[in-house]
Parts: sequence; C-alpha cells; structure tokens
Amino acid sequence: MTIATDLIQPDRGQEAIAIHLVNTDSFDEFAKGLSGPQRTALTAQKFKGGGYEVGIVPDGESWFAVGGVADPAELSSWCLAKLAEVLPEGTYRVAGRQPGPAMFGWQTAQYEFTRYHKNDDAEGPRVLLTEDVAKIDLCVAEAQASALVADLVNTPAEDMGPAALEAEAERIAKDHKADLEVIRGDALETGYPMVHAVGRAAARNHAPRLIHFTWGDKGDPEIAIVGKGVCFDSGGLSMKTGRGMLLMKKDMGGGAHALALSELIMKAGLKVRLHCIVPAVENAVAGNAFRPGDVLNSRKGLTVEISNTDAEGRLILGDALALASEQEPELIIDFATLTGAARVAVGPDLPALFTRRDQTAEQLIAAGRDHDDEPWRLPLWDPYADYLKSQIADTDNSHSNGFAGASVAASFLNKFVDDGLDWAHFDTFAWRPTAKPGRAKGGAALGLRAAFHMLRGRYG
Repeated sequence: MTIATDLIQPDRGQEAIAIHLVNTDSFDEFAKGLSGPQRTALTAQKFKGGGYEVGIVPDGESWFAVGGVADPAELSSWCLAKLAEVLPEGTYRVAGRQPGPAMFGWQTAQYEFTRYHKNDDAEGPRVLLTEDVAKIDLCVAEAQASALVADLVNTPAEDMGPAALEAEAERIAKDHKADLEVIRGDALETGYPMVHAVGRAAARNHAPRLIHFTWGDKGDPEIAIVGKGVCFDSGGLSMKTGRGMLLMKKDMGGGAHALALSELIMKAGLKVRLHCIVPAVENAVAGNAFRPGDVLNSRKGLTVEISNTDAEGRLILGDALALASEQEPELIIDFATLTGAARVAVGPDLPALFTRRDQTAEQLIAAGRDHDDEPWRLPLWDPYADYLKSQIADTDNSHSNGFAGASVAASFLNKFVDDGLDWAHFDTFAWRPTAKPGRAKGGAALGLRAAFHMLRGRYG
C-alpha cells in the first residue's frame, strides 16, 4: 500500500504546527491580527485567501501555516489536501475547529505509486491531529480503499493479470476470514462460458478465472458487489489502435473497485452477507480468440451474437451478474470501465450511474454528494434494448448506430440480472487524467465512497 496508515492521529494536546483557515472574505480581518513582518511574509507569497493557497508565517522561533478555502466553516474532503501536499514533514492541528471530512483528502494527498520508482526527494509524513477520535478508523479505511484502487489500476498488465487480481482477493479474504472460491479451466468454460471465451486467447500465466468470496452471517441481508476485471484489453480481433490500448491496464478498474469496496464493508462491519464477484480476464489476440460473428452461450442461458470483440466487458459481467442473481440478494452493485460513451456524456470525473429503482439512485447520489464522490444518473431505458436485437441469437453484444452507447451497454447487462432485483451499475473511468489537490493523476476510485456510504446508511 502506497499511503501511510497513521497520517490521522488523536489530538491529546501534543506539540503541533497550527493551520489557520481563511477565505478571501475573511483574510483581511485575519491579517489585522498579524504583525507587520508576518503580513509582509504572506504578501511576499502572494497569499490572499484563495482556494488551495498556502502561506507560511514566521512566529518567533517557530511558524504556522495559513490555508485558503472556500468556506472555513464548511470543509470538503479536499480543503486541506493542498496543505498536505506542500507542507514539510511534521504534525499539524487545524486552529479553532476539527478537520472533519478534510481528513480524507489530507491522506490521499500523500498517496504515491512507488512500485517501480521511489521518489527519494519526497517529504516525510504530514500528520494531522483530531479530537474526533471515533472517526479516525473509518476515515483511514476509506483512504486505504481509495489507495488500493489506485495501486491496482496503476500497476501494468504484466504484473496485474488475472492471477494477480486473484492474489489480492486471496489477501483480502484471508485478512477478513472470508470464504474464497476461484473457478478456472474446464469448470469456467462450462459454468461461465462468456468469461472463458473472452479470456481464452491469453497466455497461460494470464488465464481467465471467476473470483468469488463470501463474508458475513448467513442470516444477514445478502448483497453482491461485482467488478469488471479485464486486466488488459487489446480489443481482441476487433483490435484497438496503439493509442487506444495505452491506458487499457486500467480496464480492470471495476474489479479494483469491487475488491476495495468489499474490504471496506468488512472493515466497517456492516451487517450484510457479502458476495464479491470479479471475472478476471485478458482480452488478447491469438488463433483461439473469439470472433465477430460467433454466438456465445452464457451462464444465464441467453445466447449472444458477437458483433464487436471490443465490447467484451459486458460479456464477462453478464456471467458474473447471473451468478450474483443466483444468491437472491437485496442489492447488486457493479463497477465497470465499460464505455467510452459514458466519458463523452459526463467526462472523466463523474461515474455514470444506472439503476432500476429511483430510491436506490437517490440514495447513491446523496451519499456521493455528501462525501465528494457524486455519480451522475443516466437512463436505463427499455426501448434502447431494441438496438441489441440479433437475427440469430437472443441478443447482440453491441450496436452500430452510435447512439446512447452507455445506456445500451447497461441495457445489455440488465438482461443478466434477475427480474425484480435491486441493481445499480457504475460505468466508471477509474482514472484521473489531470492531478488535483488530494487526487493524483492515474488510477482513481470514482463512485467507491458513494456506494460505501449508501450501504452504510442501509446496513451500518
């Protein structure tokens, strides 16, 4: 894990550097209480109280920090993130208030992906104190979950293939005494034919598999968390361009979200019977690759005509969602880096959300808004399923008219979830193309906190 676990600590009155928070409206009044040299120091740093501005103020033989925020009385997850990025190693305390939700961004601001390259010039840990001791464990767990998604997504496909995803699931299951089952080989071909078909062209060390672990008391409400685990996507025989493949190590981002969310659920001790399901494959090119025009069987019993082998994520999710439905859960949530159309619609920062029930959508959106991780709902509209009609099979896996790509993909998935079940689908990007305070460029958890806090509201 490339984020420390002790960046938030209880405030017991120990020595710490003060952080004063101001905005452009309150800065002038704050500055009146400073000495002339202190005001001069802030002027030299061009500090005026704007968002994410940071100032260092001498105070005798010591110093304190000043941070610009939108509203010092209402902090978001990211209000202290810039301070955590640029202040020197040390222990800090926010003057006059508790850091509250900003504890999350304080931690994620110090995330680094160091598997292949260590920054020898990096600052040491910046520790933040809080009197809200009861909130520390959960806040740390959320930051660790976010970092886990980033670590898994940032790791190149050669080192994060299906076997590596399985190893991470095994680690999580062992740590939390969950029961792990992994289906591969002949059992996969028989029981999960679409997962097998998509992954069968990969090298033996990246052979496909279905990862499933369960946790919790059997009498508690059943929920299923499902994640697309395409560890690399060449597009198959409908091959992507070289540029199009460049970020395809992140195509297992849905699986990373499912694993991280499941571990967060277990750490929080939610009263659920949890099923975590990740179909893990590499969509490769070889003589045994599945082809455009093939008709695949599925675990659900539906036959699927393949018009595009680059629409493979929905195939493996179809089998996984069929398995999830067999558990008769109260709720299924899936995460997938499913369509470029979702990014065209809502951009890289907003996960597209599809649900069968309005109440579930409202709860997820509210939880996301409250924790700075808001999804944006798109329509799961039945008439779009007509775009997937096939003349020779129960359904096609893709459509060619170019319309409503994210909704059509969601409509495909909808066919594999049993009627009547509560289901939510996140079409997430799992990647941040540009760094922001507290949010590094690269692998990113988008929709994770929305889903967790919605579940915590239902089952906490």
